[in-house]
Formats: sequence, C-alpha cells, structure tokens
Amino acid sequence: MLPVVYHPIYSDFPIPDGHRYPLSKYRLLKEHLIDNNWPVVEHRPERLESAQLKAIHDPEYVDALLSGTIPLVKMRRIGFPWSDALLQRSLTSLGGTTLTVDLALAHGVAIHLTGGYHHSHYDFGGGFCLFNDLVLAAQHALAYPHIDKVLIVDCDVHHGDGTASLTAERDDIITLSVHCEKNFPSRKPDSTIDLPLPIGTDSESYLHAFLPCLKLALAQHQPDMVIYDAGVDIHIDDELGYLSVCHEGIAKRDAAVFDACADHQIPVAAVIGGGYRTDHAQLVPLHAELVRAAINTYYPTTWNETNE
Repeated sequence: MLPVVYHPIYSDFPIPDGHRYPLSKYRLLKEHLIDNNWPVVEHRPERLESAQLKAIHDPEYVDALLSGTIPLVKMRRIGFPWSDALLQRSLTSLGGTTLTVDLALAHGVAIHLTGGYHHSHYDFGGGFCLFNDLVLAAQHALAYPHIDKVLIVDCDVHHGDGTASLTAERDDIITLSVHCEKNFPSRKPDSTIDLPLPIGTDSESYLHAFLPCLKLALAQHQPDMVIYDAGVDIHIDDELGYLSVCHEGIAKRDAAVFDACADHQIPVAAVIGGGYRTDHAQLVPLHAELVRAAINTYYPTTWNETNE
C-alpha cells in the first residue's frame, strides 16, 4: 500500500477567524482516504530538531522563532500570529517531509498530506511558511550515500522564492518552479529552471509547457531523487491563484510526474502543497488526485470497486 505521512496536529493550531489558511483540509483529506478505503498506510512523523533547521536557516532566526522573541513584523510577513502550537505544528510537519523522503527511498514513492513551505528564506519566512521543508528534505536525502543530486519540482501556483534563494549556490539541489508569472511573491529569485505562465493559462497550455520541461530537467540533471510540490492552487477556482487549470488537468499533471519518475526509476517524495478555498472541503478531491496518481502508477493492483 502507498505510504502517506500525516499527524492530527496539521489541522490543530489556533488562527484568527476568517484566516485564509485552509486549516481543516489536511484532516479532511486524510479522512477521505480512510473513509473510502484507499490503499494507503499512515505513518506518524516526529518533530524536527533545531540543529537540522540551523543547517539551512540562520541560527538566530531559528532561535527567535522557537523562543517566541521574533519581531512582530517578521511574524506578520509569515502570516500567522506566533504561538507554541504553531511551532509544534511546524516542527512536526517538517519532520513529516523528511520522513516522506525516508519512505520514498524505501518504497519508491511516498506522500506527505501537508508540506510545501517554499516561501521560507535563510533568515525570514513568508506566505504561511516558517521554515523551508523542501530544502530541509533535500538536505536530508543527500545524507544518504547513494543520493548525490535532488530535483525539487515545484508546481504550486506561487513561485518557490525561498527554495530558489536557499539553493542558489548549490549544484546538488536542482530547482524547477512552474508558477503564475503575475502572482505572489513580487520578487522572484532565479530557480535552476523557471517556467512562469501567464494569468489564465488553461489545462492544455499548462501541460504543453510543463511536461517537456519536466522531461528535459530529468534528462539533463539526472537526479537521484525528486521532491514534488503538487500545489492545486493552479485550479481555475482557487482563491489565491490566477491560472485556469481544471480538475482533470491537475490529475494529468500529477500522473505525468509519477509516470516520468517511475520510468527513470527515480524515487519521489511528494507534498500536497497549496490550495485555497473558503470551503476547505472543495480542496479534498483536488489534493486526492495526487494520491490517486501515485497508487495508479506504483500500486495499481490494490484498487477495487470500492475505491472512488
């Protein structure tokens, strides 16, 4: 069965009423998989240690966040009020993405039912991101003796600015960001490969641009592992995205990533990434396509007539 990583804390920390962060979607997605008997096995992560954070982030920034002494202006940039529950949630989700790497290396694929904190830079966060789990996970993967190069494929609608800045001087972490060109953040440092798409890009145009870019990145850089940020905020109805990709387009994108990685025998650790609706339940079918695609590629014989 497909390994998935989840912890109840993902949907359990205080945020103000009306906040745009889709807090309940992680719990709803996990319940959807279990209630519909999807062939997944759940793994619970542990909190990441501060020493691992300081391997890629400014130690003073890490200490200030962990102690609650971070300036208010920096917390406003992140987009959450500081709380110990927020920190525990963040550290657990970071541990979840590194656990997803471990499971992917053991099984060929694994999915984290949160993650994708690509707006966190060396000494500041932003866009609901405190620490950068994608770079932390890549760093974790590189500790394995047979992993020399990691490709981060970031398909969130927003540019992976923190990931790009943290890896700018590295040749062992390759970054591919596919995003809306006129969206957050305003300043977009160069990724290894950037694919900015115009506002309103539809499914056919999105796939026509992305799929050859993905194949070229795999062929040119020959990574030993892929970390995939499968944001669904590219959907036409997303409240923080400006692309026009439909549900089927998201399903085809996710299937193409897994199929390409399987064809090259590259293990892939995926995180569900962004997706924003006032009604969080509307995001569940979109995020579930990532899980469906992984099962169809790696565990097709586990499906039966009860799976929806």
